[in-house]
Amino acid sequence: MNYTLELNTQEPNSNIVFNTIVFDTFKVNIVERYIGRMNFNPKLFEVIFKVRTLNDELINKKDGNVKVKIKDADFETYHRLTTKLNSYDYKNKLINRKEVDEEYVHFILSLVILNYQLN
Repeated sequence: MNYTLELNTQEPNSNIVFNTIVFDTFKVNIVERYIGRMNFNPKLFEVIFKVRTLNDELINKKDGNVKVKIKDADFETYHRLTTKLNSYDYKNKLINRKEVDEEYVHFILSLVILNYQLN
């Protein structure tokens, strides 16, 4: 499945970061909330994601809700993956960026499959 990864879209001085993964038939909007100052050691506080069609229509989860909050062990895994995506090595291409991107996308896709009924 083909995808495009759009990372770290954010307003200046905002503690909210938006990431998007666009697949062939749907997209996943990821919202990260941080506490602390963004320019000095921010701490990831909360991660929520929603699945939309390419026309921006929300897709309901299996339980009828729209968004998923990443918690517990999944939150720790997500934090580890975003740390890699935001690292000096990633930004300066000192590590294999494609592998890091794929690991992040596969993790999010596994959560999407777990929570949504996609046709």
